[in-house]
Amino acid sequence: MSRPAGGLEGRAFLVTGGGTGIGSACARAFVADGAAVTICGRRAEVLEAAAEKIAASAQVGGSVRFVVADVTDEASVAAAVASALEPTGRLDGCVANAGGGGGMGPYHVQETDEFLRVLQLNVLGTMLCVKHTVPHMVAGGGGSFIGMSSIAGHVTHPYFGAYCVSKAGIEEMMKNCADEFGGRGVRFNAIRPGFIETEIMEGVPRDSATFESYIENTPMRGVGQPDDVGALARFLVGSESRWITGTSINVDGGHHLRRGPDFGPFIEPMLGQNVMQGEKPQED
Repeated sequence: MSRPAGGLEGRAFLVTGGGTGIGSACARAFVADGAAVTICGRRAEVLEAAAEKIAASAQVGGSVRFVVADVTDEASVAAAVASALEPTGRLDGCVANAGGGGGMGPYHVQETDEFLRVLQLNVLGTMLCVKHTVPHMVAGGGGSFIGMSSIAGHVTHPYFGAYCVSKAGIEEMMKNCADEFGGRGVRFNAIRPGFIETEIMEGVPRDSATFESYIENTPMRGVGQPDDVGALARFLVGSESRWITGTSINVDGGHHLRRGPDFGPFIEPMLGQNVMQGEKPQED
């Protein structure tokens, strides 16, 4: 079934990491229903190309603009929020989608600097978005904030390092924010994507044991699309979800019902079997 476009006319949203994948899909869904959307990211050329594609889906007054921003830099986040206010003079919601992983491997060989980098990108980046968007949503009488978690935030993903910890942190942050700001009409929820066919997941070979571990643990036997996440985000920022806050929703084809992916075969050739089993790496 298709739903007529509309319902977000006159509303303004900020989508971080909006130049690719899930972020771009969220922005596209909002613009298609009439919202004024500002996307941000670190690469101007990527954002410009994404904005052109998103604009093509605009209906009932929807619009898109972009601003270069780094979510780990507070001044940059503040500037992005200020830019998102320009179309309507208000802010009705934010999708804190910018994030990423790195430093894959067992915890006893984690590099401290890389671990902290991932935590800063995902947890600090989300917190700074909360910090600088909440006052505007409160001033406008309410709003909806979405933190982008992952199936890895609540189902074990061995060898994912800081990524799992950071996504669990985002979910806890959304619950606390929902409690803190619910009385002012600002809602907070998290989305938990599973394997979504984005640029990042292209790095998993489709003929590998790791990819097969995703498929065999997904009841719907496949991978999701960015628009699957965008459709949920559209619901969560709209009035249709006015009584939903403080929750995390899976978009994973049922993967959360089973177990996380097996990245052991992907990583073991680089680290060695002994290291994967908890032994110290041999020094060169």
